[in-house]
Amino acid sequence: MANPNLKENKLKRVIALPFRGIIRRLSPISYVKLQYRYITHHKLNLKNPVRYTEKLQYLRLFVYPYDQKYSDLAGRVLAREHIKNLGYEHLLIPIYGVFDKFDDIDFYKLPNKFVMKCSHASGFNEIVLDKNKIDLKSLKKKFDKYLRTDKGKIWVERHYSHIKPQIIIEKYLEEKNKLPTEYKIHVFNGKAKYLYVVRDRGIDIRYDNLYIDWTRFDGAQFNGWKSGDITPEKPQNFDELVKIAENIAKDVVFCRVDLFDVNGKIYFNEMTFTPAKGTLIFDDDNADFEIGKWLDISEYLKKK
Repeated sequence: MANPNLKENKLKRVIALPFRGIIRRLSPISYVKLQYRYITHHKLNLKNPVRYTEKLQYLRLFVYPYDQKYSDLAGRVLAREHIKNLGYEHLLIPIYGVFDKFDDIDFYKLPNKFVMKCSHASGFNEIVLDKNKIDLKSLKKKFDKYLRTDKGKIWVERHYSHIKPQIIIEKYLEEKNKLPTEYKIHVFNGKAKYLYVVRDRGIDIRYDNLYIDWTRFDGAQFNGWKSGDITPEKPQNFDELVKIAENIAKDVVFCRVDLFDVNGKIYFNEMTFTPAKGTLIFDDDNADFEIGKWLDISEYLKKK
């Protein structure tokens, strides 16, 4: 059963909206506290964070923005260099170029299908399945706006603000004429503990939360996202997926490593340090505490 906290108080939202930008500018910490309380219905404890979501807020505010490493790895362009340096160049999705401006793109040279992504934020994407049907004027307007937008400032995930805005164009990956299954592996202090599997994107998307031993972790279902009726089939190369994720995230305190498996071939997608801004509403509130035990941020708390 979904967490009752998923039900939003629309009146509170209307009252809060006019003040959101002001509070965000004057005090990012106060903004995050209020945002966390509003979304999760829990008071945020930053002095002694215990919940997983509380620890993510602490990292979001006091660690990630002050260590360029996290900005580099969160960015789509420099993350590729990290993957190359680890000897995983073969995991990178082939690209057709990285561009500082939309006008620098020569669409004539691109294949019929491709994916456009901005380097500095999630959600700034465009999947092109037939370039002959592109409305270039509309697409340019969209990406020009994306490149001007500082989502790190808007989201108060300030490590994104230190990423150079660029457009990266990737090969379109597909499996059996649909988008491939994605494995989002959560690595805590170098150790993978759980994941969720994203399947049937664009058809009837499902998110299945699993412990790293592939048993169901239904309590970790969050934000009202739907799981499948049956546990997804475990890929034959799953042990390799886990090993790769742990190696990619070995030098950071926490990371969600997103990997594709396309007909047995593994591709790296991205690294995420604040999933859903850390404002996750779990179906079972106990999951927040269980996962919180896996994440040790004591070395950062001592410095604060």
